Amino acid sequence: MLGKLSHTRVLRLAGLFTWAIVSLPLIYSQYALDEEAVPGRPGEELWLFALYMAFGGCYFWLTRRLNSGGHAHWYDRLLLLVLTICALAVSFLNGSGLGSILMMVAAGVIPWLLPVRLGVFWLLVSQLTVLPVYLMLGFSLFEALMQSLLYGGFSMFIFVTSLVARQQTQAREEQRRLNAELRATRLLLAESARVNERTRISRELHDLLGHHLTALSLNLEVAGHITEGRAQEHVRQAHTLAKLLLTDVREAVSQLRESGAIDLAAALRPLAERVPSLHIHLDMDDPLSVEDPERAHVLLRCTQEIITNAVRHAGARNLWIKVGRERERIVIDAHDDGIGGEVERILPGNGLRGMRERLAQHGGDLDVSAPRGGGFRLRLWLPVATNMMLASGPQGVNR
Repeated sequence: MLGKLSHTRVLRLAGLFTWAIVSLPLIYSQYALDEEAVPGRPGEELWLFALYMAFGGCYFWLTRRLNSGGHAHWYDRLLLLVLTICALAVSFLNGSGLGSILMMVAAGVIPWLLPVRLGVFWLLVSQLTVLPVYLMLGFSLFEALMQSLLYGGFSMFIFVTSLVARQQTQAREEQRRLNAELRATRLLLAESARVNERTRISRELHDLLGHHLTALSLNLEVAGHITEGRAQEHVRQAHTLAKLLLTDVREAVSQLRESGAIDLAAALRPLAERVPSLHIHLDMDDPLSVEDPERAHVLLRCTQEIITNAVRHAGARNLWIKVGRERERIVIDAHDDGIGGEVERILPGNGLRGMRERLAQHGGDLDVSAPRGGGFRLRLWLPVATNMMLASGPQGVNR
């Protein structure tokens, strides 16, 4: 059964199981032992079990969605502080080392919330904080210190195990992202090869067959002027057939060039498939074609960067991407339900700078907005044809 669960899911269930098991010695120490052994005050039991349940609730929330980016929300780190305080309070109220065991449970979630050095420091300090409880139980200072360090060693083992689990999650996410990029790039290359082949065939038809048919038509026209009788009639019929064939060749060349566009939608779909911890709502025009392979590649990389930013930085659960054509340009509107923030505080990293540079090279640009609590919003546009392409359109001369 465990084989069907991810390693992060198993880690969460193991922590919840350990937390549940701690309730047995907690209940036993409160109600099964003699009252002289464990003195209590009115209402102390209520506070004790409330703190114990609060610890379980915090752990349940913090492990709700473990991904390669960890938890970036500030309130998750605040809950980690509450989690630690609850564990320590259970030890002090119960007069036992159960708080150290609860901190071992908390060690499994610390790598997903804090950097490694800060996490190790947090873990050791929290374990040493239980030291006064061991002194209250009659341990000497040395024995109490050894007891705290012993639980600290166990917690460090769990910490490292959880850290390895996070690194494996990051590696799997990177592998999935690279596979998605590879599939999308392969489709784009296939579309580019198809377009190039159609362009080559249309050029060959126009330059070779069209040239010979034009020469044949001119020779037949001359022959029609120097022949008489039945021979002239056959020459005129051949001239008419040559002109019809030349018209058919020109139409075939035009159709090949018009259909030589890249299907951008087919290249974008693999990027949105099976993205962990993120539900992508992809809305695209059908058909969505781009004539220039370089511009299609720019749009592909920009969409890929939008998805990567939503997973790594925004902490979003949903991402909405709309891709469509507006007049002579392709427009991508994207927004998520992540943490957002103020636009002035957004420091453009390599991703946003790279997107802006790619778009600027082809006459495009992007706008970014991130209202606090409203997620991250991005709108980019890119002309689908250069001025030279537009000049060879309907206003140009068909030669």
